[in-house]
Amino acid sequence: MTLNERDRRALLFLGCAVIGTLLYVLITDTAPSGQTAAPQDLIATAEKRLDRVRQLAAQVPSREEQHKQMLAQLDVREKRLLQAETAAQAQAQLRQIVARITSRQTPPVDIKASEFGQVKPLGTEYGEVPVSVMIECGMDQLLNIVSELTSQPEMIAINEMRIYSANQKTKTSNVRLTVSAAVPKHLTPERKGGSL
Repeated sequence: MTLNERDRRALLFLGCAVIGTLLYVLITDTAPSGQTAAPQDLIATAEKRLDRVRQLAAQVPSREEQHKQMLAQLDVREKRLLQAETAAQAQAQLRQIVARITSRQTPPVDIKASEFGQVKPLGTEYGEVPVSVMIECGMDQLLNIVSELTSQPEMIAINEMRIYSANQKTKTSNVRLTVSAAVPKHLTPERKGGSL
């Protein structure tokens, strides 16, 4: 097989290109992937990382203890929730608490009317059941009722209080009192549709 003039020139050109590339790589001596770190720098970085991991590991027992304390506090507070199978039962239980407190007044205060409100979410983990009651009482009795309601072992709050016309003869007022209690989340209705 013989090479013609054109093939010889192509081989000569290819040989010059290979030799030029080798010379360029040997002269410049650069690594194509960037700079490499010195071994001392890698060791110092690894030691700093190890110290940080040791510090975090030393904090684990104290954080576990804090976690246990917070769970114990949460358990104590959740015992103050009204426990019922349904929201209606929780509202009935709340109305009984209000009736018990009003009947202990001197003279006893009767609940003239009551109304159950809509159960609402209370934060992300709990619910709130409201009950409104209509009573007729004196101001001193109203103060006692409010004081006793807020000092119950259950989590009860007064949402609204409206005082209407007073009876001058008996020195009493008509009062609409709306109270609510905290309940577990499963008693709140599920929201249908997307969140707004």
